[in-house]
Amino acid sequence: MMGRIGKAPAIRPPWAIEEAKFVEVCSRCDKCITACPEGILARADGGFPAISFAQGECTFCEKCVEVCLDSAFVTVKNSPPFSHKVKIDSACIVFKGVVCMTCRDQCEPRAIRFTPVIGGLSPPILDSNLCNGCGACIAPCPSQAINVTQKTS
Repeated sequence: MMGRIGKAPAIRPPWAIEEAKFVEVCSRCDKCITACPEGILARADGGFPAISFAQGECTFCEKCVEVCLDSAFVTVKNSPPFSHKVKIDSACIVFKGVVCMTCRDQCEPRAIRFTPVIGGLSPPILDSNLCNGCGACIAPCPSQAINVTQKTS
């Protein structure tokens, strides 16, 4: 139940359990959607909650976890919030000769950096070990070059 062929799986709220189990236990009550102070949760395919980083970032406030009565989340203190990371693709305007560091400026854990290059523009470098998947870099990107990618172990 991961969605239609060719469509990326929905990004569930932070600390959501594994997808198959999530859709089995989630009652689609909308409590997590209503509780999200950032307004980034909405109903997705099948009425299950999903994140839209186009609306903003996850601040890891844990409100969605606190209001859930369906056991659709793991214990916060023992698990990372997301199983995804972000990816910067070739649509980044730096690759077109434009100076931009918007993603770096939005990234609180400093997972995105630009190392100076002699005689050229600095390409973005993503440290996936520092990326917490919050999505703060996604909406402000002027070329929409940042996307979520499922983490591979």
